[in-house]
Amino acid sequence: MSYIFQPEAIPSVPIAGSDQVFPVRRIYCVGQNYGDHVREMGGDPKQNPPVFFSKPANAVVTNNQAVRYPSATDNLHYEAELVVALGSGGGNIDAAQALDCVFGYAIGIDFTRRDLQAAAKQSGKPWDAAKGFDESAPLSAIAPADHIDPQSGRIWLSVNGEVRQDADLSDMIWSVPEIIAQLSTLYTLKAGDLIFTGTPAGVSAVIPGDRIKAGIADVGEIEFELIAADNS
Repeated sequence: MSYIFQPEAIPSVPIAGSDQVFPVRRIYCVGQNYGDHVREMGGDPKQNPPVFFSKPANAVVTNNQAVRYPSATDNLHYEAELVVALGSGGGNIDAAQALDCVFGYAIGIDFTRRDLQAAAKQSGKPWDAAKGFDESAPLSAIAPADHIDPQSGRIWLSVNGEVRQDADLSDMIWSVPEIIAQLSTLYTLKAGDLIFTGTPAGVSAVIPGDRIKAGIADVGEIEFELIAADNS
């Protein structure tokens, strides 16, 4: 058996302090997981269970490469997030054992076509076009989970040197173990899955030429330029 064309390489993310890379299977995301962000988007933090959506695995951008501004939007928002990289998985995982599945953590940006998301919400349609586009998931190298506490630590993002987001992981409504446990009731999680865990308040629009930098204490940092798309 042979392919009718050569398949693309498996998307992967560098592992901090290693020559090995983390192969990406799926990307899951949690919406509205910080109280301040829920409130700035007009919601009630305690009203609903976690909201999950996904991005394609090849949306990852690594090694601080420049990110191209996407088509079909004039309102692109950044969202700095703790990213959980799974080294194992399963279904119906108990929250008490959920951290045993974690290989490591990274800082990632969930880019969002906010205008398309708002239109989708208004009409009750899926968020796919708003969230799952090309280069919508830049992230840092993955730091192995040893000695990292995902329950606390500063998370921040700056644009052109101005801090826009500044919070603590302890502000998350749903903790990392709770997210893994809940997500595993909907999907069979496996090694290679990435989970973006939600963003704090301070999201806003960016334009080509902006330089974005973000970090999480003890996890890592990411810094890259947003550039105009090459439509030639």
